[in-house]
Amino acid sequence: MFRLAAFDMDGTLLLPDHTLGENTLATLRQLAEKPVKLTFATGRHYLEMKDILANIGLDGFLITGNGTRIHDLAGHRLHASDLTEDCAHELLHTQWDTPASLHVFRDDGWFTSLDDPDLLIPHQFSGFRYQLQDLRLLPDSGNSKVCFCAPHETLLALVPQLKAHFGPRLDLCFSAADCLDVQPAGSNKGSALALLTAGLGIEMSECMAFGDAMNDKEMLESVGMGLIMGNALPVLKEQSPHLQIIGHCRNQAVSHFLQHWLHTPHLTYSPEY
Repeated sequence: MFRLAAFDMDGTLLLPDHTLGENTLATLRQLAEKPVKLTFATGRHYLEMKDILANIGLDGFLITGNGTRIHDLAGHRLHASDLTEDCAHELLHTQWDTPASLHVFRDDGWFTSLDDPDLLIPHQFSGFRYQLQDLRLLPDSGNSKVCFCAPHETLLALVPQLKAHFGPRLDLCFSAADCLDVQPAGSNKGSALALLTAGLGIEMSECMAFGDAMNDKEMLESVGMGLIMGNALPVLKEQSPHLQIIGHCRNQAVSHFLQHWLHTPHLTYSPEY
């Protein structure tokens, strides 16, 4: 019996328009009654996720900023990790050879110097938005993660620059094809989930998790049942070929799988595409 279910949001739990489907919401409520502890593990900001859960009337543990923050059901912060001050300073004060836009997550919000309404499309569901700021004026401390946003090929060209500059001092991962996240070394959804479950007295083998991108890889690999979305990044499927692939987020595949698990677990699961 699984005691905890962890869900990525974009490309996994949410529809392609970044809203939550009715079937998914109903299934999450059924799951919570089992009872299975719900955990939402996302690259999104804690402030945004807190409001989303309040608006849909669900309780859940929150792993946000790709594992840099953990909050309990009452909103108490259980864990925080930030970029070291030297890494944050270098990230924000170096002129990188890229047209990608730069974004910073801090406890008080999402900061960028680029006023681009298209960046807000994934956040229409919540109303969360960036704060315009000269990023060089931000403090070197208190920065949980930095994101570069651009087409995938542009970001792929940026990766060698960042790796050459920082080496093992920080971690890089694609939270989406057009979003490259730069995080504290060792900070990811998998390590955060391990911290959370240890505090809850739950083994990682008693957890299931769902995801679609490389920022989900550590989490999916470390739980008792890791499930990859049919619409996942190809590199995730290639690097985790032993994990089961379910359907597409447009068909609310997480709900489809969980209905099977809740009601007919003795039957072989057939993904719905």
